[in-house]
Parts: sequence; structure tokens; C-alpha cells
Amino acid sequence: MTPEITTYIGYSASVFIVLSFILKDVRKIRIVNMIGCFCFVIYGFFSGPLWPVIIPNGLICFIQIYHLILGKKKG
Repeated sequence: MTPEITTYIGYSASVFIVLSFILKDVRKIRIVNMIGCFCFVIYGFFSGPLWPVIIPNGLICFIQIYHLILGKKKG
């Protein structure tokens, strides 16, 4: 992957994370935040790998997925 595309993925990740703080609906927050974290994981792999970026964002992705699935079962 070219460095320019990697940079755009990193900026996209930042935009999604910031957008998740603007939303009010918890389900939408989790989805948008998960997309941002996933983009950061991709960015981390193609920029190094940058483990301090990959590990926490990967874990947050799994946490968001867990809560989205659990929320569907409760709702």
C-alpha cells in the first residue's frame, strides 16, 4: 500500500473517532467508533507495524462488536 493511501486511512480513522463523540445514539457511537478503530488497525499495520496503535484499537474493535451483539440479544 502506498504511503499516501496509508496516510488517508489514518486521517479517516481520526475523523471516525471524532464523529463517534458527536453522536448521541449508543449503537451509532459504537458502529462509528468501531470503523475508526478498524481504520487505525489497518493504518498501524501498513505504517510499521505500529503495535501501540494496533493492539488497543484492535481490542476496542472487539469490545464494540461484543457490545453490539450483546445489545441485539437484550433488545
